[in-house]
Amino acid sequence: MDNKVNFLALGTVFASGLLFGLGLVVSQMINPAKVIGFLDLAGDWDPSLALVMATALAVTIPFFRLILKRKSPLFEANFSLPDKTDLDLRLISGAVLFGIGWGLAGLCPGPALVGLTSLDSSVLIFVAAMLGGMLLHYFLLESRD
Repeated sequence: MDNKVNFLALGTVFASGLLFGLGLVVSQMINPAKVIGFLDLAGDWDPSLALVMATALAVTIPFFRLILKRKSPLFEANFSLPDKTDLDLRLISGAVLFGIGWGLAGLCPGPALVGLTSLDSSVLIFVAAMLGGMLLHYFLLESRD
């Protein structure tokens, strides 16, 4: 029985990832020029990604509330929600670094991983730098905790 549940859970994860990746491709969020055009509020602003984000929120907000009314998730015993509510230097500096990277490169981790399928050298360099930054963060901060 456990193998069947694990297979179902893995299939659900795979289908969710596939749907997410397809959504990133269709919405052109894997296109750095499109993302930078959306972020360029003072220049030649492209508002089309705002529709993508608004649609994502319109689906997520009501379903998030419905799902949290359940006793547990489908494939886990309990929900695993963050309990930290304070803002600290690590959170703020991480958000700032993420925003700077997103604004400069026009990519964030999810779209970059989907964009690897294009074999575009700029995406490959971004992902390599992203992985390097993750390793640097781990060895400088996380491994000491």
